[in-house]
Amino acid sequence: MRRIYFKTLINPYTAALISAPLLYSCGAKKQHQEKKQPNILFILSDDHTSQAWGVYGGVLADYAKNDNIKKLADEGCVLDNAMCTNSLSTPSRASIHTGAYSHKNQVYTLNDELNTSYDNIAKELKEVGYQTSLYGKWHLKSKPQGFDDWAVFFDQGRYWDPIFKTASNWVPNKNVGDTIKGFSTDIVADKTIRFIKGRDKDKPFATFCQFKATHEPWDFPERNKDLYKDVVFPDPVGMMNFNPRAGGRTFTGRMLEDMAVRWESASTGPWWCDYPGLPFKREGKSKEADRQQIYQKMIRDFLRCGATIDQNIGRLLDCLDEEGIANNTIVVYVADQGYFLGEHGMFDKRMMYEQPLHMPFVIRYPDEIPAGTRNKDIILNIDMAATLADYAGAKAPDLSQGRSFRANLRGETPSDWRKEMYYRYWVNEKIRPAHFGIRNERYTLMFLYGQSLDMSGNENVSETPTWEFYDLQKDPDQMTNQYNNKAYASIIQDMKVEMMKLRQEYDDTDAKYPVMQKILKENKLIN
Repeated sequence: MRRIYFKTLINPYTAALISAPLLYSCGAKKQHQEKKQPNILFILSDDHTSQAWGVYGGVLADYAKNDNIKKLADEGCVLDNAMCTNSLSTPSRASIHTGAYSHKNQVYTLNDELNTSYDNIAKELKEVGYQTSLYGKWHLKSKPQGFDDWAVFFDQGRYWDPIFKTASNWVPNKNVGDTIKGFSTDIVADKTIRFIKGRDKDKPFATFCQFKATHEPWDFPERNKDLYKDVVFPDPVGMMNFNPRAGGRTFTGRMLEDMAVRWESASTGPWWCDYPGLPFKREGKSKEADRQQIYQKMIRDFLRCGATIDQNIGRLLDCLDEEGIANNTIVVYVADQGYFLGEHGMFDKRMMYEQPLHMPFVIRYPDEIPAGTRNKDIILNIDMAATLADYAGAKAPDLSQGRSFRANLRGETPSDWRKEMYYRYWVNEKIRPAHFGIRNERYTLMFLYGQSLDMSGNENVSETPTWEFYDLQKDPDQMTNQYNNKAYASIIQDMKVEMMKLRQEYDDTDAKYPVMQKILKENKLIN
């Protein structure tokens, strides 16, 4: 297979975008069914942000252990502008599997459960003859549907000696099941490989290999414990900014010092998870040295955890080669959202900033996708189910609001592909208010409305609405909120109009919330 190596990595956040939706049609289905249905290996990780992949540039690019991610990039296509519609694990995974926004599949927050009656991509693949499986972090609470075989964690699961819930031992909302000794990322890959090798070779398969990594606490197996020993990682832009409101930012965010508090608490007593490398002490340091110490430990753990994913991607690719099916297997590796790794002095995700918003995504399908290519179109997590369905000759799930980007991957982006995307984060906290917004090829506009509404897991707070606007061409690191800059007034107004059109298009109008109708009127978004 042809390989292209990039001497200069493309910045996915500021590159110009091409756009165009490809709607599924019966004609397209008939045309593509003439080819043998491809197998599908869909690998999903948690929080494995693009800054840590090594194929998207950034200060950590030279440190990432990513031989197999690079192999997929060299032999397939990297998406530079894949984005999530709600940067939180449970809602993003629900959107991937159903093709729908949170307000349609009703999975808004970490506390919500996916309705088992709802259609999903696995159900549709089974309808056209696929054998299906799911292993690892499901995180949608309800019993998985549409899979011939599955073994999933309860909630987050744990890194060591994970407990797997299966069809034979399922108890709703209980952490009971079969305990398997070892490290979770290795075990999930083991289960996926066993399924592939034991499949019915007369039928296509679709297997969803869903890792817990790289979710906090960023643990890793013994073989990776000496990776990055004595390495000092470079700081990202803005890490030493100690004023959360500097540059006009209107929210505090989750600061790195909060991570240190968690480590300290876990060092002295029971905590919700087991962190590697404890105890952690921070006495007698300046605030700069303290933050630097926190950042260095976090990145070291994160990259060791990420290296375990890459190692297991290699095992999965080797399995396809050994089975002689690599050319007719679509391999996707994607994270459910991005993550702050010290940018703005923060960690975690959730906000409509570039780091959490982007879903690093690579896809390889030698029979159709040109090797060594990159795509800059705006692709959303709601598009992923429709795309897999397109390849399989199936229909998209009933709730799907997304579109297939199959043609885009061939380099044939339709002329009417989307030029902007709509985002909504429903959880409301004082440090991270609920918000929605629009992002196009150059600008991001966010409306932080700050209301908890009837969402589960919210703080009982009501924040004064604020706006943020960023010019990603001039300010790719989003250091200066330009909302009150009169030079951008007409652009901001146009984006407000487009944002409200998208809300209508996706049927996210807040019609049932009087408080939101009042806020929208006060901000001149509706009459």
